[in-house]
Amino acid sequence: MTPGAESPPAGRAPLAPRGAVARAAALGVFVAVAVAVGVLVPLPSVDEVRAAVADLGPWGGVALALAYAAVTLTPAPKNVLSIAAGLAFGFWTALLWVYLGALIGAAVAFVLGRALGRDAVERFTGARVAAIDDLLARRGLLAVLGVRLVPVVPFTAINYVAGLTAVRRRDYAVGTVLGIIPGTVAYVALGAFGLELGWPVWVALGVLGALTLAGAVVAWRGRRRRPDARAARTDHARSVTDARAASREERP
Repeated sequence: MTPGAESPPAGRAPLAPRGAVARAAALGVFVAVAVAVGVLVPLPSVDEVRAAVADLGPWGGVALALAYAAVTLTPAPKNVLSIAAGLAFGFWTALLWVYLGALIGAAVAFVLGRALGRDAVERFTGARVAAIDDLLARRGLLAVLGVRLVPVVPFTAINYVAGLTAVRRRDYAVGTVLGIIPGTVAYVALGAFGLELGWPVWVALGVLGALTLAGAVVAWRGRRRRPDARAARTDHARSVTDARAASREERP
């Protein structure tokens, strides 16, 4: 302990930061409210929910797509909404509208990323633009397709950051259109068939597990290659510097 620092009184634990206390209190209130609602409020059955949604007609699907697009512009977890949509709308209807909503959100965030600028995007998403820019610029379509296939990669961060990178719009569009299909199908299937625990649920879980494992392997290999790439760039820069120094010494 540094001189002059006051230690907490004997027998008393140090006070927790206010932010941690506030988060813990908020979590406790949320859990209490959730338990109270679950116990006191009669929840509708799945058939009742789907009947109510069917009464909305096509406007219910349009509302779902727009709501999903809006949620993709925030750091809120989109997968939960995908599962809820599968439960409420059924598999095929939910898949159509969730997929369209995800594409709309990805396009809007791409444009907003370019409009907001690097500093704003990094503060909002917490992602490092330089690292993602290097990946997308070198790999293009394959990089976009790869990050879209991995369900644990933050969807919102990639949308915003891609707008600031050198990736071509065509590569971003094609990679997004194709890459989000497996994860979208899997999460919607979890909601649509999760209560039945039939083969579609196990297939969906298998797809999500395989995609996550593949993403972990790719990330691990990328981290192994990074030091070698840095060393190669350092050696190249050093050789260029030495060559320039030698050319200056040879001049009269």
